[in-house]
Amino acid sequence: MGTRLARLRQADARKVFAAVVGGKMVGLVGVLVGAKVVSSLLGGAAWAGPAMQAARVADDVVNPLNTVWVLLAAFLVFFMQAGFMALEAGFARSREVVNIMLECIVDTCLCGLLYWAVGFALQFGTGNGFVGHQFFFLNGAPHTYGTTGIAFLAFFLFQFAFADTASTITSGAMVGRTGFKGDLLYSVFVSGLIYPIVGHWVWGPGGWLADMSPGFLHGITKGAVFRDFAGSTVVHTTGGMLALAGAVVLGPRLGRRFKRDGGGLFPGHDMVMASVGAVILWFGWYGFNPGSTFSAMDFEGIGRVAANTTLAACAGGLVALAFVYPRSQVWDPGITINGFLGGLVAVTAPCYWVSPFGAVLIGAVAGLVVPLGVDFIEHLRIDDPIGAVAVHGFCGIWGTISVGLFATGQFGVPGRDGPDLTTRVTGLLYGDGGSQLAAQLIGSLAGTITVLSFGLILMKIVMMTGTLRISPEGEVEGIDIHEHGAPAYHMEIGAGMSHPTAVSSSLIAKKKRSAGTDDAPRTKTPV
Repeated sequence: MGTRLARLRQADARKVFAAVVGGKMVGLVGVLVGAKVVSSLLGGAAWAGPAMQAARVADDVVNPLNTVWVLLAAFLVFFMQAGFMALEAGFARSREVVNIMLECIVDTCLCGLLYWAVGFALQFGTGNGFVGHQFFFLNGAPHTYGTTGIAFLAFFLFQFAFADTASTITSGAMVGRTGFKGDLLYSVFVSGLIYPIVGHWVWGPGGWLADMSPGFLHGITKGAVFRDFAGSTVVHTTGGMLALAGAVVLGPRLGRRFKRDGGGLFPGHDMVMASVGAVILWFGWYGFNPGSTFSAMDFEGIGRVAANTTLAACAGGLVALAFVYPRSQVWDPGITINGFLGGLVAVTAPCYWVSPFGAVLIGAVAGLVVPLGVDFIEHLRIDDPIGAVAVHGFCGIWGTISVGLFATGQFGVPGRDGPDLTTRVTGLLYGDGGSQLAAQLIGSLAGTITVLSFGLILMKIVMMTGTLRISPEGEVEGIDIHEHGAPAYHMEIGAGMSHPTAVSSSLIAKKKRSAGTDDAPRTKTPV
């Protein structure tokens, strides 16, 4: 510091310093003046024409803010796939982890192409009350979808993420014994046909549940129509009933003894992975539910939906935890996880139309539905390793019905520029008289019975091909080794430490074992 001050006392140094500082100040003033001049010119009549006209046209055709909001929500919903992968893998046995990971990845790839080719057209194309027939391979796509103001491909991406979720739910109850070829076969029909058609009934243009047609239904519902804000029926009941159909047709895993026979579920191999996956799903739900407003302008609606989503999850987790403690005398992480997931599933349909108190009640009931649903499935001797039927199927039904009970009548329906208050949704407990509840019961019953019936037919057909269930020998060996050539975790016998092995080496070893020429030491298959 002293040296610098001494230099500044010299005349030449002071001149250089003044020149540098003065030059910078002149440059700064020049930039500010130039910016002001350019700004005034562009704002004048001579310059405003093309630029401002383009901006107005863009705003008329595509609402940029709403499009960005929907894209952000789509990214969050897509990230739920990571949550599903970790959740299912953690709840499953270690011998099933590779299979779960690859199934989720390939199902996503398959769903993307199928939804692009036919699924979106069947769900959101114009057609009749039962199916759409426009936009196959996204041909003829306009700038925006309908009157939403959302860029068409952004809307497509958001809806693809929903379709992918329904497909992933299906595999949850089929873990550990489903052949990879069979998974690909049924997934084609789930992503390309069943989910899009049911979705069209509720969300597609002219869908019969959204309009409550044929007309005689209006006499039952007194003009109320079926409401499913973000998919308790369309996504979760559909996925849950398909999962139930798959579990029924497959039968239980080898060695599975049910509670009524003195057994119980195989324990999950990694509750850390399952817990992290579940919280990722919770995070993704903030795209799933608030994103379904399709409008960033509906700021009150977005906030209400996000808050209701949170409260229902909290209530579901705590109620499930408390409900099972007296009979097990342990604080069960698995049922707590599925409890808050059940709360999230249940509030998905009513989240826009209920109060925070209503969301807490809906989540709390879901926290009871989950363990009771797991008990019911166990009593029927149906092997559901993840609890997909109870969480998504049963809680999806409860959440759909809850619209007809807890909708307050204060809120309308979401629109492009904010809520449309000319139509309000009111439940039985807020003076509706039961019309909305009747509409919800009709829609839930139609979706549940249709999906379960066609799911059973589909799974039976795939079973007949010999691809749906792996062989008993393959199941004993472990589906990861049998189907994919390597386990998720490599443990050398007696070593007590991890042993990395290349997939190619595992495949070679598997071929040698099949040929009876393998003289190498056996590796321990994880249980």
